[in-house]
Amino acid sequence: MRGKVVAVSLSQRKGTRKENVGEIQLKPNHGVVGDAHAGPGHRQVSLLAEESIAKARARGLDVKPGDFGENITTSGLDLTALPVGTRLLAGSDAVLEVTQIGKECVSRCAIYYLAGDCIMPREGIFARVVAGGRLEPGDRIEVNNKNRIAILTASDKGARGEREDRSGELIKEMLRDIGDVVEYVVVPDEKDRISAELVRLSDERGVDLILTTGGTGFGPRDVTPEATLAVVDRLAPGLAEAMRAAGLKSTPRAMLSRCVSGIRGRTLIINLPGSPRAVRENLETILPALGHGLEILRGIAGECGSELERQNGAAELP
Repeated sequence: MRGKVVAVSLSQRKGTRKENVGEIQLKPNHGVVGDAHAGPGHRQVSLLAEESIAKARARGLDVKPGDFGENITTSGLDLTALPVGTRLLAGSDAVLEVTQIGKECVSRCAIYYLAGDCIMPREGIFARVVAGGRLEPGDRIEVNNKNRIAILTASDKGARGEREDRSGELIKEMLRDIGDVVEYVVVPDEKDRISAELVRLSDERGVDLILTTGGTGFGPRDVTPEATLAVVDRLAPGLAEAMRAAGLKSTPRAMLSRCVSGIRGRTLIINLPGSPRAVRENLETILPALGHGLEILRGIAGECGSELERQNGAAELP
């Protein structure tokens, strides 16, 4: 489902009409830079369809984009039919995630008295900014619910261009059915540099999954696990444990892997070894559960226990 941006608007105060501007800057986990409604929370950006405004005009209201307090006016998208959790790719870089359809107005605001009605509570939607970017009239806006994936290769030689990154290419190939690789970076085996990239990819690029490759062994420059542990909020140890257990079936050296996995915000970070053979073996082990795990992290699927109970027809406890 694809549409286009008709207008972008902002205001200095809440409850007022917004002024059309030439462009807006969307900031992750914040909203429209300079807009009164920006800030943490789930209603960071508001959207309304030009088709809804046209219906208001047909009823005799003298209104235009922005008059109902929306940041982004669209055309070609049935906004109210989009389920909560839907991802919208806006412009070339920005990603919005629908968080609320309509709203309840406690009291009539200035928009109601100026326009004679307010259709935002009925036909507007709200979203949070997953990934930032610039947006202007004429830009495309389309539904894209695929997982956003980043690959980070930690390698001194790779960063200097002295070694082909076959593992990174293999990861791209194996993840085609899981989502889209939106960024691929190669950095040297430096803890602070790796941590900084993990933070950028999670917080600014809003990726759902980061897969690292390299730097997980016993070598003095192998610091990817430490760089990962420095930035995650919660551990997800089962993934690393499963990969090591699978590797032990092939070689006792698998127990030397120091790979870790964890969650930063809404981003899952998983360390993979550096060799293509080990990457394939490890990814094949976790892929059957990875898609569902990402759905839970994004809030678009139920917890594993509840799903298994439904599948197995488990009886309720007395």
